[in-house]
Amino acid sequence: IVRHQSTNLPEELSKYLEISGKKTSVLNAGDGLHSHPSQGLLDLFTLTSFFEPNNSADPTILKGKTITIVGDILHSRVARSNLWALTGCGANVILCGPQSLLPEEFSYFVDTPPPGQKVDPIKKRGQVSINRSLKEAIKDSDAIITLRLQKERMQQNLITDIGKYQKDYGISHETIKYLDKKIPVLHPGPVNRDIEISGRLLQDHSICLVEEQVANGIPIRMALLYLLSSLN
Repeated sequence: IVRHQSTNLPEELSKYLEISGKKTSVLNAGDGLHSHPSQGLLDLFTLTSFFEPNNSADPTILKGKTITIVGDILHSRVARSNLWALTGCGANVILCGPQSLLPEEFSYFVDTPPPGQKVDPIKKRGQVSINRSLKEAIKDSDAIITLRLQKERMQQNLITDIGKYQKDYGISHETIKYLDKKIPVLHPGPVNRDIEISGRLLQDHSICLVEEQVANGIPIRMALLYLLSSLN
């Protein structure tokens, strides 16, 4: 199991092991700004469990759903893994955040094959779009995933006013009161409380699924370890 600040290290390690003839599986637990596959899987499971509690293992539940991902997309490997996972299940993803943390290039993120693939194995993915207005981005959404401001990964001061960021992109009951349906709010953690998400919303377990995400991380990662062990 490899978690490392360098992008692609797990893939390079797996290639080295393969060349060396060692029958060892490598599980990516997060590499640089690249990906966090197990978080993407547990987020999928958390969403399908919310939408269809009695059929949560079916990823086609997400087909046609609209999921909004809010915040620091630029520095988030979780966002990248969720983009591949959600669109692969047929969901449409709206990205929302300031220009400094969400470059326009992200709207083309899934137009090229996924990492390690010469051809995209998914014939028809969901669409990815960008909307800078949080109110507009979430108005037709079926779920919101908000992300932590990752100050430790920022090489320069990309946010000059935390208060303005919270006002423009923070999720609270006030933010979602305009919606005509109850939609779940997710956060991969750790949380900057009252910046990305309000403390009161964090405690509203009717719509905040953070505790479910944490709990689901255990069986999802157990399943990954089981599958990998069966290969050796």
